[in-house]
Amino acid sequence: MSAAPSTIIACPACNGLNRVPDARLAEAPKCGKCGAALFTGHPLALDGAGFHAHVERADLPLLVDFWAPWCGPCRMMAPQFEAAARQLEPRLRLTKVDTEAQPALGSRFGIRSIPTLVLFRQGHELARQSGAMGTADIVRWTHQFL
Repeated sequence: MSAAPSTIIACPACNGLNRVPDARLAEAPKCGKCGAALFTGHPLALDGAGFHAHVERADLPLLVDFWAPWCGPCRMMAPQFEAAARQLEPRLRLTKVDTEAQPALGSRFGIRSIPTLVLFRQGHELARQSGAMGTADIVRWTHQFL
């Protein structure tokens, strides 16, 4: 008898890794380490350590919005990205990386214009899109790669 398929998910609060059976992803799973909800329906702000845990160590696909606080199109897209998080979780996690506060991450991925969305799965970049997008466009764009 084989084990049920599961996904390793990094906790948005403590970055601890959690193995969650795929059949239970939609049941509001909590972190086994700190007890926080693994899905909040909101994009998660990432720093270097969080990026490592969520992109490189977890199985859950990750959509990253590389942005900056001074960027008008980034601010216009923020509520659209927030709405997309509510639609796309728990199939993937939406995160934000402030390229001003985390310049090493922006440099590492060659971010030349913002906002730029990058879709990752198991540490590998699947797709990239620059420019502000609406909620429906974010959801549609993401679905074509998952």
